[in-house]
Amino acid sequence: MLLTALTILQVFVGIAIIALVLLQRGRGADAGAGFGAGASGSVFGARGATTGLSRATAVFAVVFMLNSLALAWIATRPAEQPAGLLDSAAISEAEQAPTAPGLGTVPAPADAPTP
Repeated sequence: MLLTALTILQVFVGIAIIALVLLQRGRGADAGAGFGAGASGSVFGARGATTGLSRATAVFAVVFMLNSLALAWIATRPAEQPAGLLDSAAISEAEQAPTAPGLGTVPAPADAPTP
């Protein structure tokens, strides 16, 4: 249940990151690039303008990384034992299943002498 929820969250966060990155402008699309300056990265300072899209991308990136770590941790844990009565009954029936005649050892006839 938890694994399924985390996997679905991972897919949605991945799609959101892709969409946010595609919606953002590149460095060449800033104000200085419109006038042919070429060095548009220095128009708003060394770092540039931080928009809501870039903040949202950073938040989704953090969620994506934490979710990836959680999925990796869940994948490396050993499998759990059956929790319910029906699960344990199904396992005990599988362990005690009789073998079909002709597929296993052949029982000796009841009236045959033993050597």
